[in-house]
Amino acid sequence: MTKEKIAAQTERFRKGFPWLDIVASAVPGKGIEVLSPEQIEEAVAYADTAEDQGRCKFVPASGAASRMFKDIFAGMETANAATEKLAANLEKFAFYSEDVFGKEPYSPTGTACALLTDKGLGYGSKPKGVLKFHRYPDEVRTALAEHLVEGAAYMRNPDGTVNLIITISPEHQTLFEEALAEVKEKYEQKYEVKYNITFTFQDKETDTLAVDSDNKPFLKEDGSILTRPAGHGALIYNLNALNEELVSIKNIDNVCVERMQPATYQWKKVLMGRALQLRDRIRGYIFALDQITTTITEQSDFAFIPAHTICLPDAFATPEVQELCNEIEEFLAQELCIEMPEAKDCRDRAEKLRAKLNRPIRVCGMVKNEGEPGGGPFIIRAKDGSTSLQILEGAQINPADPHAQEQLKSATHFNPVDLVCCLKDYNNEKFNLLEYVDEETGLISSKSYQGRELKALELPGLWNGSMSDWNTLFVEVPVETFNPVKTVLDLLREAHQ
Repeated sequence: MTKEKIAAQTERFRKGFPWLDIVASAVPGKGIEVLSPEQIEEAVAYADTAEDQGRCKFVPASGAASRMFKDIFAGMETANAATEKLAANLEKFAFYSEDVFGKEPYSPTGTACALLTDKGLGYGSKPKGVLKFHRYPDEVRTALAEHLVEGAAYMRNPDGTVNLIITISPEHQTLFEEALAEVKEKYEQKYEVKYNITFTFQDKETDTLAVDSDNKPFLKEDGSILTRPAGHGALIYNLNALNEELVSIKNIDNVCVERMQPATYQWKKVLMGRALQLRDRIRGYIFALDQITTTITEQSDFAFIPAHTICLPDAFATPEVQELCNEIEEFLAQELCIEMPEAKDCRDRAEKLRAKLNRPIRVCGMVKNEGEPGGGPFIIRAKDGSTSLQILEGAQINPADPHAQEQLKSATHFNPVDLVCCLKDYNNEKFNLLEYVDEETGLISSKSYQGRELKALELPGLWNGSMSDWNTLFVEVPVETFNPVKTVLDLLREAHQ
């Protein structure tokens, strides 16, 4: 780290991050779109027929699965409820084999040891993506394998290719490559596709400083400064490197057995279709603005007219321009919950609207809140007075603000990390995604290093502040499309059996 970066991050620890100004929780009818059967059908058809500049499935899969086995680790020496349930249902898990676990009766502590340590499967130090999740009559599938199956169903390009970008930790690359090699050729033949799979890493340069309780750099035993991975927000750099236009984002552990996947396929296409519909409507407005203002400015890209041109602001005060601006403002308010800041004059209004339209798009699935953990959808007011749809984590909501807490309690939906993004502009040029990050939306969390307490700095989350200045649409999706494996015992749920 440079001295300047250390100083800047140390100052961030001192001053913290500001609380976000919550207008309201996003709910059906105000922030969350609930589609009719006809709209669902139209969105799926649009996903199948609309042109795009390539499709890609982006799967965050970094880190070991240690949190998945937290309760099992706790019961390795003295049995607890988790290890007892694991042992009692052992043969229902896809990773079960008599060679590893022996025969009944299964000891809770012995089962835990065989599952987690190198004496058995060593799952305690392996990533989720390579763990055996689902058992079929003719094979056992990992989470990675299920993402390949999904990709063939809804991310196929016209040439038959399926592009997957999987973010992993460098130390796990061999494990992922071995898991991929077991199924890639077989699935290409079975599903008649060609997989283009890239394993990518979180850039070490995005690691952030750790500090002690006095906000001074945390020093390791050798006197060097401790840095840590900055959370999934660092993956905005990986996303920014993609060349494809339409990108689906879904976590590695959110999969289900194949018989239940048709619902996932349909609703992923719904999100894709809505993203493409939104893209084309926005491009239509940009084109209309440029066409109308060409005669005024004698330039098509009026947003970049130098301030000294002879075109006066009043030249934009025509009924035709103002009618179009009114329509765009109504669209932004009704569809995306965007209120525009006050404009200085008619020209400023048109330029602000065009700039607001011309940015990356994300359509996020939202499921009804039934007690699962996850961030929530809210309407937020920015410093300039504008509003937008955002995904917030609980740690970003001021516990001392009665209005914010009231909106948190009234929230009806949460974010399952099921997104579709459009990453190119109206000229089919890539957006620079780093320009749309809200640096004021990171997090400071409490961690430990070798038993010593520390504070860690997390960059704005990938689907939180890293996409803050995108155009966002929330769509209600069925809860059956969300099947995360947060603990190993989740694999006993119907979606994984």
